Amino acid sequence: MPLIAKPLRGLFLGLFGTFILFGTSMTIVGAALPRILSEFHWSYTAAGAVIAASAAAYFLASLISGKVLKSIGTKATVVIGLALGVLGLAFFAASPSFWANLLLNALIGAGQGLIEPSVNWSALRMDEDDSGRAMNLMHGAFAIGAVAGPLILGLLMATGLSWTLLFRAIAILFAILGFALAVMPFSRLGSIKPGSEGGGANSASGRGPRRLRGPAYYLGFICLLLYVGAELGISNWIAEYFVRIFAADPATASLTVSLFWIGLLAGRFGVPALYRGKRQEAVLVASSLLLVAATVTLCAIGFAAGGDAAHGESLWVPAIFTFLAGLGCSIIYPTVISLVGISYEKAQADALSFAIAGGGVGLFAFPFLMSWISQGYGIRVGFASYALIAVLTALSCAVLAKVFASSRKAA
Repeated sequence: MPLIAKPLRGLFLGLFGTFILFGTSMTIVGAALPRILSEFHWSYTAAGAVIAASAAAYFLASLISGKVLKSIGTKATVVIGLALGVLGLAFFAASPSFWANLLLNALIGAGQGLIEPSVNWSALRMDEDDSGRAMNLMHGAFAIGAVAGPLILGLLMATGLSWTLLFRAIAILFAILGFALAVMPFSRLGSIKPGSEGGGANSASGRGPRRLRGPAYYLGFICLLLYVGAELGISNWIAEYFVRIFAADPATASLTVSLFWIGLLAGRFGVPALYRGKRQEAVLVASSLLLVAATVTLCAIGFAAGGDAAHGESLWVPAIFTFLAGLGCSIIYPTVISLVGISYEKAQADALSFAIAGGGVGLFAFPFLMSWISQGYGIRVGFASYALIAVLTALSCAVLAKVFASSRKAA
């Protein structure tokens, strides 16, 4: 059986391209953080507030996205999300104004909060055998963008060009994609109707629990709340961590963000290629345990460095564990989305929007926590908070996996 049905391949590629740029827009602020702090003279608290503004807008947009999807359809929702991203990216960092950048980053977050549920719902409709492979590949596109953005940003800074050029370029590409998706055949996925979402490429098969707001519904929210806090927390702060703790220069440190996302990329493409089974819950638990091991080790290396900063020769070891942290992250998000979607096939838009909103809460809450801890106790202790979040993520994923496995046996 082909991964994507032939009539849907063009749409899949269009959404794949959207998720590449979506991933880029999610990581470039964190990759540019050392330069932003230096040029704009912001405190860690101010930087955390700007990052959290995007997260708050993402949360609110994703929370209402289920109703928006049912009201105006998938195509209109994703195009509006891209338009909001264009407005924010076109002007972000054009001035050092804290309030202007906070508002612009909020626009970016609102756009992301509409794009992600739209693309996730579409990917679920294209996955006819409930293997999760289509979802993993779609989120692999996110990882491509997340790798490319910081890499390009590092090259721009190394060559002396303005790092803000990347923000403007992504705004232009968002606009082009918006026009392209406006003519794509979203109708082939079926419509989203209140109380029933059948009739699409992945019509209801009669499997899985039908009861909305059962254990998996809330566990999806909790898993993504914790996971997104860990994933994008590491992504947003790893560059600054390498500058302050391991004495890396800003251009080199920005590449560690790409390294983290290369790990995600390897997992999101590697697992669908190597694993053809359907025990997604087992893969979820294994991935979350790798995240814990890598993140705890990264923190231990930081505490062992001693002094204000280690010397540059020690960069290789933390770099390896940065990659492994990304590899551990790779399967968690798409697998949680798939398990929730399979569990609530008759109410996927509502279930997915609620789970993704959990990620928005994590995006909003944890930057404040990290910046507050780092401001008061130093970035070593602040970064260690993400190790704790990774442990909690693994525990919540294990519970979701158990609930999902039990529901399948009972079905």
